[in-house]
Parts: sequence; structure tokens; C-alpha cells
Amino acid sequence: MLKVGEPTKVEILINDKKIHYEVEGEGQPVVLLHGWLASLKTMQPIANGLRQKFKVYNVDIIGFGESDLPDTPMNTDAYGDFLKAFLEVLKIEKPVLIGHSNGGRMIINAVGRGIVNPQKVILIDSAGLKPKRKLSYYIKVYSFKLGKNVLKLLPNTKKVEQARERLLRKFSSEDYKNSPEVLRRTMSIILNEDQRDKLPNIKAPTLLIWGENDTATPLSDAKIMEKLIPDAGLVTYKNSGHFSYLENIQNCNIVLNEFLKNEAK
Repeated sequence: MLKVGEPTKVEILINDKKIHYEVEGEGQPVVLLHGWLASLKTMQPIANGLRQKFKVYNVDIIGFGESDLPDTPMNTDAYGDFLKAFLEVLKIEKPVLIGHSNGGRMIINAVGRGIVNPQKVILIDSAGLKPKRKLSYYIKVYSFKLGKNVLKLLPNTKKVEQARERLLRKFSSEDYKNSPEVLRRTMSIILNEDQRDKLPNIKAPTLLIWGENDTATPLSDAKIMEKLIPDAGLVTYKNSGHFSYLENIQNCNIVLNEFLKNEAK
């Protein structure tokens, strides 16, 4: 029997890649999926709030935490396939799926494509909708691409490499700069993929949790998701940003337990 407060650390292989996760508690399975450049540690406060009534699987998504990097860049379908494979390897059926940011994108894809069948879905400041871009964004992107392509024509010297790094620092986001190359390319792919068409296919009861001041995945995205997902409700937190659940963790855990009261052991 798993004891509360003593998560078991486990490694499994998915497509020959080591995937790390932690599991604790007993009862209805709940799978936690963190956001970009994060790890299962950022979802631990939610695990702490659910582990007394549920069997909680807290996952280091491929490429992050203690899990292996992918060999090649991934698109959103590949992330959905990863979630499907994780559940199949561990024989997890009808889980509650909870995803923050990119973890939410993964859930939308897998459930919306019909390859994963959850009991309930919880999306927290979720990614998944292609963001609307301002002219300044396109100027920034195309300036970066132009500079990068010009540097490709030059010999690969130390000065050219330094110029590439300066270009990267000037034009790219912090997430992009801090990512290994395979994740940089992955990020470029998934940000240009829109999962909007999959939202109406999510039939499981769905809870949306959002920070009103989220600038990474704005509240307008949550309202679109609430409208397009057949059985969805939205909880918002004032004066909170992209990590709204961490900023309001006590109340968030109360909300989660209320939403999942019928699934609790």
C-alpha cells in the first residue's frame, strides 16, 4: 500500500525513452501534466491536495525534468501519442487528466482525437489555441529568420557562433532561449498548431482554471474553450497570471476536490 506523503519514484520506457514519474495515494487515477520547461515538481502542490483520495501520477513529460529528450522535434500529435502510450504502459483506464499550459495542450489533443478516454478533464491556463500575433511579432520573427539565414552562409567560426547566440538572445523568448535545440524546434512547431477543432470532441466533464492576468495563454482562450467544449465550466482568479494554481493553491485544491468529489475514494 502506498502511504500518503511518500511518493514512489518510477522510470518506464516509452519508445525507448526513459520517462520518470512519481505515484502516490490510492483510488481513482489522476494524471498530472506540467507546462513547458517545467517538471513534475511544479505540479506537486496539486498532488499534495489530491493524494489522500486519489492515486496520483505526476509525470515528467518527455524532454523535461528527469525524462529523456526526444530524438527529433515533436508536434502536438506526438505529445498526444505520448500521453496515450503512458496510459497504456501503466494500464491506466478512465483517468482524471489535469494539465497546465503545454500539459493542457497535450490533453486537448489526445482527448480531442479520441485516443484517450478520461473520466474528467481539468485544464489550467492551458495552451492549445494558436495565439493572435501583432505586427511587431512578425517583424521580430522575420528579422530573426533573416539574420539566421544570413549567418548560415558564413563559415562556421567562433565569431559567427557568437553572432548566432547574440541573435538568439535579442529576438527569442526566454523559453526558447532556455531550451535545447530539439525543444526549440518543437516549440516552433507546436506554437503554430491550433487545437481548436478538437475542443468540441471533448465529451468528458471539463473544468477550466485560469488567471485573469495570464499573458501567455490569455483569459480569452479560456472563454473560447468554455464555449467549444460541450460540458465545461470556468473558474478564474483575479490578479493571477499563467501559474494561477500556484498563486491560489489552497483555494485551487478546494475547487479540484469539489469538482472530483464523486470520483474520490
